[in-house]
Amino acid sequence: MTTLAERLGYGPDDRLLIINCNNLGSCHAVNVGIYEALREGIATSATLMVPCPWARSAAAEYRGEDIGVRLTLNAEYSHYRWGPITYAPSLLDGNGGFPLTVADVWDHADVDEVRRELQAQVERAILWGIDISHLDSYLGALQLRPEFFDVYLQLAVDFGLPLRLSGASSERSIGFPFRRLAGEAGVVFPDHFMTVRGHGSRATIEGIIATLRPGVTEVYLHPARDTPELRAITSGWETQVDDYTLVTGTTNLREDLDRAGIQRIGYRPLRDLQRAQ
Repeated sequence: MTTLAERLGYGPDDRLLIINCNNLGSCHAVNVGIYEALREGIATSATLMVPCPWARSAAAEYRGEDIGVRLTLNAEYSHYRWGPITYAPSLLDGNGGFPLTVADVWDHADVDEVRRELQAQVERAILWGIDISHLDSYLGALQLRPEFFDVYLQLAVDFGLPLRLSGASSERSIGFPFRRLAGEAGVVFPDHFMTVRGHGSRATIEGIIATLRPGVTEVYLHPARDTPELRAITSGWETQVDDYTLVTGTTNLREDLDRAGIQRIGYRPLRDLQRAQ
């Protein structure tokens, strides 16, 4: 069977890496960090959280980078909130925004309201001028339950966009074959997905060089500039600043990847393949 790498025009043994930056739009420090990672560093893709306070600013700074939409149903910070862009009472937690936890979404969200809200998020990104490269699910809320995955998959089909999906091993723990269902629907997604354990992505990304398998692999980071705003929002600010340092060219990671023969790509080649087939 022809591999995804071959369908993209590479060899069957080539190692292709998507370095994705999560949470564009969440705050100003993240916007600056991600755009610098894309324009000056080694990052190849990013995901925009449309309902977030700094999403419109992120769209205004867009210059055609490889950016997807991070479909959002949660706001996990107690004192820094965002909420639905549609009328969706079941998606509010009574504290000024989306629920704090994924479990709360699953327990209370009306699936029709979820569908309308997420379609509106994609359409707003298009209206802002984003040439969307793929879809992602914030905190995995859409990947882990069949009724929510159905919405995720249908949006990918309707808009002709690839999906970020967890690895094949997670299908067993989750309990339904979401990767097979996506493939049968004609949706393209990377072969492998590297989950970052704990805080910060440095160890995961540096370890990729020796262990990366043939095919297309995605790994993610949360780069942000060190600012008072970032420090006020999250106690994990140090790991985000370290992610920024890792991918903005101040380390030898670019050279190490090149020496290992690892080729960096974005999501657009996957999108073009999906739309052509």
